[in-house]
Amino acid sequence: MTNKQELKNYLIQEIENHKDELIDLCSQLIKIPSENPPGDSTEITTFIDQYLKNVGAETTWHEATDKMYNLVSTIGENKGGKHLIYCGHSDVVPTGDHTKWDFNPTSGEVVDGWLLGRGASDMKAGLGGIIFTFALLKKLNIELPGQLTLAIVPDEETGGEFGVPWLLERKIIQGDGCLIAEPSSRYNPTLGQKGSYWFKLKVYGEPGHGSLSPLAGNNAIINMINAINEIRKLWELHIDIPEEVMPLIERSKRYMREVEKDREPFQAVLDHVTVNIGKIQGGTKSNMIPESCEVEVDCRLPFGITQEEVTAFLHEKLNSLGIEYELTRFGFRSNANYTSDEEPICKAIVDNITHVTGHDAYGVMQWASSDARHFRDHHIPVLQYGPAYLPSIHGYNEKVKVEDIVRCSKVYIAAVIDYLYEQETM
Repeated sequence: MTNKQELKNYLIQEIENHKDELIDLCSQLIKIPSENPPGDSTEITTFIDQYLKNVGAETTWHEATDKMYNLVSTIGENKGGKHLIYCGHSDVVPTGDHTKWDFNPTSGEVVDGWLLGRGASDMKAGLGGIIFTFALLKKLNIELPGQLTLAIVPDEETGGEFGVPWLLERKIIQGDGCLIAEPSSRYNPTLGQKGSYWFKLKVYGEPGHGSLSPLAGNNAIINMINAINEIRKLWELHIDIPEEVMPLIERSKRYMREVEKDREPFQAVLDHVTVNIGKIQGGTKSNMIPESCEVEVDCRLPFGITQEEVTAFLHEKLNSLGIEYELTRFGFRSNANYTSDEEPICKAIVDNITHVTGHDAYGVMQWASSDARHFRDHHIPVLQYGPAYLPSIHGYNEKVKVEDIVRCSKVYIAAVIDYLYEQETM
């Protein structure tokens, strides 16, 4: 090729020429069960490993815990150039009640332009896209002026302890930038995310005969009701959003108004602490005054407040009630985090969404959390972009449009060229 633009267009056309193979790969991934829990990634990792070896790519397996395998492969000989990471998780959430699906959740069928099955949107279509793109670059013997690493991780849906952070902490993967093929909207990759604060609260009382309540005993469930009322005041906190992230917040609110219009009523989640009382358990039987009650709570933190500040707020409010309690943290935990849209990897993805689609593109916040936070913890610029039918994620009848899988894969391969050849002349 005589220049970068010609190489990009050639590779985009190669994706188009082989799109049936791409969709077949995504279908095969859906057909392989990889629910987490239980989290056994042996079968799907074996399949991906063989797929990569068939094009001559070398792979390494890393068992982080029993039957949870990370798979890593790198192409490109120039270790002095830039290093890009493609990342995706192979696990999916449980399929749930099969009778509530309109089709077999592990069918991987294509019907009327839709790829069907658990993981279609989160995230086996995106995973297939980066695997296919990586393999195509290897198969075509494209000489890269840097390196491209493919990291397949097994443990995102239950917190990710044995996936991305496990690899980064051991320096098994390193890079100058990262693309995660997580689900996003068509023209709007996610550049940032809210923080996560999950906790369990156990409140105590004194048992007694139910016929004497409320005059006797100390009812733990009533104490918990009062505690929940105080916990929910997190939503009412006024938070000063740092000026540097205000443009990203405002773009994200615009996105909720104009793109995901069903999300328009929820714009306030971007600058408030959300509070979900997700699970509650207490008491023994109806005629006994309960001596304990426990809840699990999921809070998501905007920019401008830290986990430590939330902890202090909770203790202040709970202590004011004069109740006996225990508060413990579990699951996801992070502060809000983002990558500047000026970072080369962000520009490479956003620019090539426009290049491939002819449509204006811009990055936004996500109101949930993902593996992206771990890359930012290790100072690796990262964003997320992947094919998805967003309403179906983690629900019944999960699906994704075939055309979106092809589009994203074209963006992936074009972005590699822009990113690695950024300072190269061809």
